[in-house]
Amino acid sequence: MTEDELDNQEETSIRVLIVDDHPMVRAGARAMLNTPGIEIIGEAGRGDQAVAMTVELKPDVVLMDIQLPDMDGVHATAAIKEQAPEVAVIVVTGSESREHIRGAVEAGASGYILKGAPREMLIQAVRMVQAGGSLIDASMLAALAEDANAEADEGGLTEVARLMASLSPRELQVLGYLARGMTNKEIAGEMHYSVGTVKNVVQRIIEKLGVSDRTQAAVYAVRAGLDVD
Repeated sequence: MTEDELDNQEETSIRVLIVDDHPMVRAGARAMLNTPGIEIIGEAGRGDQAVAMTVELKPDVVLMDIQLPDMDGVHATAAIKEQAPEVAVIVVTGSESREHIRGAVEAGASGYILKGAPREMLIQAVRMVQAGGSLIDASMLAALAEDANAEADEGGLTEVARLMASLSPRELQVLGYLARGMTNKEIAGEMHYSVGTVKNVVQRIIEKLGVSDRTQAAVYAVRAGLDVD
């Protein structure tokens, strides 16, 4: 995402809900996101509370910790995506566990950031997922794809190949851009299409692959060995 596109997003505030069971961590995230164009609309210390507040306050983005009392961040993310699918969730955690990363992606998270990330990265992540992009590091995508392929039997791998073969050349190109975390607007600029056209192509890709969102589609692309560099 270019600086101009990020600046344009500042005209309308992005509403953010911060979820972490440590008040000091929440205060730190609030301070880091104290910038024009981002509005902190609430804080939650438990997973069930995060789900309820999301439904009530309707944030654009939720910053979600993994380890929470009552309901962990993965289950809270899944519940949020079920009840408010338009809300983007960024998992912010100190864990680099593949299990946690995979769980977050399968639950519908649009991004996965490690605690301690620079302020600029956190701000950009919020803006990026709100614009429809995803933020999963390439090495994390590769790890998820490696795990999925290792667990799949021959039939499963054949199914991956079959579904990828069902995609048109244009859909494969768009899928490659999705795997880079690009937004619909960025893809439209690269391909000289309208944003609406790209949105329709992305939806067809998701439907053909049988996944729930663009982040899971990106994992599929890496699993199939699609060139995303």
